[in-house]
Amino acid sequence: MSLLHKLCNIVDDCKIEYDFKMANPPLWTFTTRQKVGVPADCEADTDPQFGNMLAAGDNAAFMEWLLREKNMGGKLKMVYIDPPFFSNADYAAEVKIDTDKIKLAAVKQKAYRDTWENGMEEYLSMLAYRLYLIRELLAEDGGLWIHLDWHAVHYVKIIADEIFGQENFINEVVWMYKSGGVSKRRFARKHDTLLYYGKSKKYYFKAQQEKSYNRGYKPYRFKGVKEYKDELGWYTMVNKKDVWQIDMVGRTSSERTGYATQKPEALLRQILDSCTEEGDLCADFFCGSGTLAATAEQMGRRWIACDAGRLAVAETEKRLWNLGASFEMAEAFPVDESGEVSVSSRRSSYAEGELTVKATVEQAGISDKKLLKVRLLDYVPPKAIYEMLDEKNTKAVKRLIKKDSLCLVNFWCVDIVPEDNGILRPTQMMVRDKKGLTLEYEALGNQFGNSNGEIVVQVWDLFGGRADAKVCVELL
Repeated sequence: MSLLHKLCNIVDDCKIEYDFKMANPPLWTFTTRQKVGVPADCEADTDPQFGNMLAAGDNAAFMEWLLREKNMGGKLKMVYIDPPFFSNADYAAEVKIDTDKIKLAAVKQKAYRDTWENGMEEYLSMLAYRLYLIRELLAEDGGLWIHLDWHAVHYVKIIADEIFGQENFINEVVWMYKSGGVSKRRFARKHDTLLYYGKSKKYYFKAQQEKSYNRGYKPYRFKGVKEYKDELGWYTMVNKKDVWQIDMVGRTSSERTGYATQKPEALLRQILDSCTEEGDLCADFFCGSGTLAATAEQMGRRWIACDAGRLAVAETEKRLWNLGASFEMAEAFPVDESGEVSVSSRRSSYAEGELTVKATVEQAGISDKKLLKVRLLDYVPPKAIYEMLDEKNTKAVKRLIKKDSLCLVNFWCVDIVPEDNGILRPTQMMVRDKKGLTLEYEALGNQFGNSNGEIVVQVWDLFGGRADAKVCVELL
């Protein structure tokens, strides 16, 4: 049977899968493990202004959880997704390690896979099921943006028409850029396609304006037409067209994270300006390095972001920390037959690294307060990171761990009074930058440690691995 004939079966099968999963107990749940800048008396469960949240885990399970446990059906004003493009390639991120203990070139690790054992049918089934979930999460005046390229956008358009209704298709937007796509065998491929759907005819949209230069850059002097002049010449202001020319994230751009297929904030800003207002809740369920969340944060929108990749989650958390964002972090855990998190899986797969820390408390001079000092001594990343490295880079990293393990730390934070429920509330993050990474943290206060006298230190490495350590404070 040809793929064209299979499209109807794909849509129908995914609808059956959606109905079945929503009618039966879940296999996964999500648990909050960290709150950054979120007041202690603010709980997302009861707060009608839900957000912001970064989730680590499968996005389908996360959307099911939002619908079941958080009653988020009909609450999202806008969803933007930038899924794999069916490129049949695996994408890598370049990791630069700053150390003088060993000569080491930039290390490349797999960021995400875009290869499909069962071809286009498997890819479209993956996406179709998630489109059903997104439709339920969207508000009646909400909209969905699907970011793809020439590989699969024509098939996805047919499936999205079936799920959202052909009548709710709004725009096909072409994003043009200068980078990549050059070949002697074809015209240079230098654009992506964004499909824009409304949940209903009530979708919110605010037209944006752009310059339209007059022919020859000379004034028309038409009656009733307002004209302007800049360094190029005369122009009028018109509603923005469906072809956008926006540069890719440059190698020297301050936005650049090193994550594969990172999208520019200018692209997301244009979408958010058109489809949301300040305070609206938007989401990205293939968040990558977190461009949607970062842009929404800067524009005063609330956001939800999710990704299954270690590196994606780490880069997004770091990016949002640097913006001073307040947000919750949640992780996926499998549940047993009783609906509880399985005892064997309570330890997060993201936190399997080993961390050695020293923490001391002493009197702070003549002050009545005490001084906490925390220092990182050693770090061993989770073994799972080696699954993302080739043999050559695996050997190099293992050799480096013996020489200078702390050079692998990307950022770290401390919760000086951790909660009994295991949720961390760090107040400061030490982030690696061009000057390096500080390995010491100090804080003044009257109380350090929980009822057991423990603080919690958390480390993320350059590969997206993590280690959490409970440390007993040593009194000097």
